[in-house]
Amino acid sequence: MVFQKKSFQIHSEDDNNTARDLQGESGGGRKMFAYENPSLSLSGDSLKTGSTVDFQGSRDFIFQGNEGKKDTLPWLKQKASSKLTKKTLYKRIPVLGWAPKYDKAAAVGDILAGVTVGLMVIPQALAYSGIAGLPPQYGLYGSFIGAIVYIFFGSCKDVPMGPTAISALLTFQSIKGMGPEHAVLLCFFTGLVQFVMGIFGLGFLIDFISGPVSSGFTSAVALIILTSQVKDILGVHAPGSVFTEIWKNIFQDIHNTNAWDTCLGIACIIVLLVMRVVGQMKIGPSKGELSSFQKCFNKSLWLLATARNAIIVIVCGFIGYALYDGTSPLTLIGAVPAGLPSLQPPPFGGYNRIENNTEVHVPFVEMMANLSTGIIVTPLIGLLETIAICKAFSDGKPVDATQELIAIGLANIANSFVHAFPGAGALARAAVNNSSGVKTPLGGLYTGILVILALLFFTPFFYYIPKAALAAIIIAAVIFMVEVRVVKPMWRSKKSDLFLGVCTFVACLVLPLEVGILVGIGLNVLFILYHAARPKISIERLTTSRNTEYLMITPDRCLIFPSTDYVRNLVTKHSIRQGIPVVIDCSHIYGADYTAATVVETITKDFALRNQPLFFYNLKPSVSAVFEGLSPQDFVVYYDHDQLDDLLEKQNAKKTDTNNIV
Repeated sequence: MVFQKKSFQIHSEDDNNTARDLQGESGGGRKMFAYENPSLSLSGDSLKTGSTVDFQGSRDFIFQGNEGKKDTLPWLKQKASSKLTKKTLYKRIPVLGWAPKYDKAAAVGDILAGVTVGLMVIPQALAYSGIAGLPPQYGLYGSFIGAIVYIFFGSCKDVPMGPTAISALLTFQSIKGMGPEHAVLLCFFTGLVQFVMGIFGLGFLIDFISGPVSSGFTSAVALIILTSQVKDILGVHAPGSVFTEIWKNIFQDIHNTNAWDTCLGIACIIVLLVMRVVGQMKIGPSKGELSSFQKCFNKSLWLLATARNAIIVIVCGFIGYALYDGTSPLTLIGAVPAGLPSLQPPPFGGYNRIENNTEVHVPFVEMMANLSTGIIVTPLIGLLETIAICKAFSDGKPVDATQELIAIGLANIANSFVHAFPGAGALARAAVNNSSGVKTPLGGLYTGILVILALLFFTPFFYYIPKAALAAIIIAAVIFMVEVRVVKPMWRSKKSDLFLGVCTFVACLVLPLEVGILVGIGLNVLFILYHAARPKISIERLTTSRNTEYLMITPDRCLIFPSTDYVRNLVTKHSIRQGIPVVIDCSHIYGADYTAATVVETITKDFALRNQPLFFYNLKPSVSAVFEGLSPQDFVVYYDHDQLDDLLEKQNAKKTDTNNIV
């Protein structure tokens, strides 16, 4: 027979331990709340004393015989049937849940939000292509198919799938100027990695990127992006992907500054910042009813601020057109191919490029080697960006990281078939999406339609857009990504977290981004391991109800391999110094491993050799099973404070019998 507890299993069907648990009862019908290891010399006699007290866990027990065992095949069938349900289908294809309830009010909200975000994404896509080191059309290619795919699989209505500043910079550092073919292949594998992670439920991996690491990374990215756009504001040539390298090249070419680009760029930055402030202005009382004029005026200011990027692009495009007479004093983005991109798979067979007037074939394996760690880092950062949006606009609802991985993974895979670079959810566009009144992910359809119309009809106009205007749009946006506001609270809260954030920030500035964030994550893991290796332990000298003194030692967390020697040395030192019975309070020990079990075995032997009583109080059955796997001698666990005197008397009786035998 297998003795099992309903809330957690004391001894499972696979458990080889035979320690008596709480099944014994005294003659008076009182339940047992202590047990001993069967290898203990006293285990021939059950503890008959005890009191009916509250056990810290459920008291409901059931007995299972051998008939309770289940075959593997029925178990697999049960698991499969539990997964292949209507609920799971609706969870993995969210459009099935909201589409039947779609109404006119939702359609109006989605159309307004989709068009507003479309006006924002077109100039951003052109600008982000420059960050990625690609021709401007590649940003537009990644702004429509992915947004449409996200409609069916996305779980957050506010996420505007498309190119972002961070994904563009990661693309630039991954492809290292090797051309669009590498960017398209990176897009496919970014989506593939994200999709596979979603299938296997690996969304928890972003939990290893803590707040300080994320803040340091985001702030460093903002400065790198800003730096990369300074060259377009000045009109100089400054290649490089690392912060220090870019500034070095800027100063080397500073004498070639184009005054036209500089003046236009600075003017655009000022106008964009002013329009941002104007959009936050409101007339009328802060509390109370607004008049129709006040509502209309406030909405007009908001719309003006929201469309500021599009307004700047249109105005500067006309300026570029007016100044163009075969040549232009401004640096223009140049020709953008008209029409939609051809639908074709990424270059899995490699591609051909021209080197020194010779056509050279670059095989697929070499392309993968060139992309290196970008294939791993880019998907994780894309998920981090998207989850940040979901959390910001979730209104307290749980966020399904697994579903978001599936959604953005499929979106990036689809984007790779239309020559796009990796994308994700953009927080700035998400804020506009939300404030525009988006109701469902269908708003992405109207954004995609607007981008398609731009590719079909407006590409001739793009020729005259100055690069300085696009650089100004990026700079005016990314300066607010530098998270200066978190420094003071982080300093007041926990200084080690600020140190972690600063280290990540510096590492991302002086090293490639993927290396910098790995440095931050590595430091974070070291901090976690250090805290795990040095648990807080309280030591108290207490007295039982019969005036017997004992030492209560209470660790505050689980016992795993980094902390075992530290705990053992501390327990040994204080137990020898005090020379009285020792009780280890295990209430906070929710997990243990094999190393901890070997240490417990050693400690119990040491105490037995010194004839010093040692007891474990309130040890969780799952942890006890780990310890008993090595069958430690004199391993005694109890769950009732009042039983300590009985256990001490029993230990003393054992000691007396041993002395008499001697």
